[in-house]
Amino acid sequence: MYNAQGKISQAEVLTKYAPLVRRLGLQLVAKMPASVDLDDLIQAGMIGLLDAAGRYKEDQGAQFETYASQRIRGAMLDELRSNDWLPRSLRRTSREVETAVHKVEQNLGRSASETEIAEHLQMPLDEYQSMLQDLHGSQLIYYEDFDRSADDEPFLDRYCVDHSDPLSALLDDSLRSALVEAIDRLPDREKLLMSLYYERGMNLREIGAVMEVSESRVCQLHSQAVARLRTRLREMAWANAEAT
Repeated sequence: MYNAQGKISQAEVLTKYAPLVRRLGLQLVAKMPASVDLDDLIQAGMIGLLDAAGRYKEDQGAQFETYASQRIRGAMLDELRSNDWLPRSLRRTSREVETAVHKVEQNLGRSASETEIAEHLQMPLDEYQSMLQDLHGSQLIYYEDFDRSADDEPFLDRYCVDHSDPLSALLDDSLRSALVEAIDRLPDREKLLMSLYYERGMNLREIGAVMEVSESRVCQLHSQAVARLRTRLREMAWANAEAT
C-alpha cells in the first residue's frame, strides 16, 4: 500500500477508505438540519482523506485509519463552518417555539401537545404546524448558544470544553449524555422519530413509512422534538449549575 517514499497510494486509499468517509459523513449529517447535504460532506471528507494520505508516515505511532478519521472529520467540520445553517428569521421563530414549549410544559408539569402550544401562541393548530414545517432546518446547537452577548442564556457551553466550537460540542461526551437523557423524556412518538433519524439514519420519507404518516408530518414532529430537547437541555444545564 506504500510507495517507495513510504507514502500511501492515493488510488488505493480512496478505494479502501471511501466507506470510512461515508460512515463519518452519515454520523455528522444525522446531527445536522436537513439543509446539510451528505454529498457535500463526503466530498469534503475525501479531500481530508487525501490530505491524510499525503501527510501520514507509517512510523508516526498511529494507525492510518485513526489518523485519517481525524483529518476527514476536520475537513467535514470546516465545510459545515463555511455555511450558514439556518436564516436568522427562522432562528427567531425557533426561539419563539422553544419559549412557548418551556412555558406551557412548566405550567402543565408534563409534555405539551401541539394544540396546547398553539393555544399559548394564540394561533390555529394548522398555523402552528406550518411554523414547525418551516423550521425543518432547526437544529440542536447554534453558534448563538455560545455567544455571551446573545439574549438567551448560553446554556450549551456548560457541557463543552471548547466553548468556541458548537460543532465539536455535538461530539462531546457530556452533551451526548445530556441528550440521551433529554430524548428519553420525549413523548413516545417523538422519541421513536429521533431514534429512527439520529440512530438508524433514516430519512424523513422512510420514517414516515414506519410511523404511517406523511413526510411533512414527520418534518413537523422533528421540529417540535428539537424544540423540546433544546428546552430540556437548558433546564438540565441550569440544574447542574445550581448543584455546583
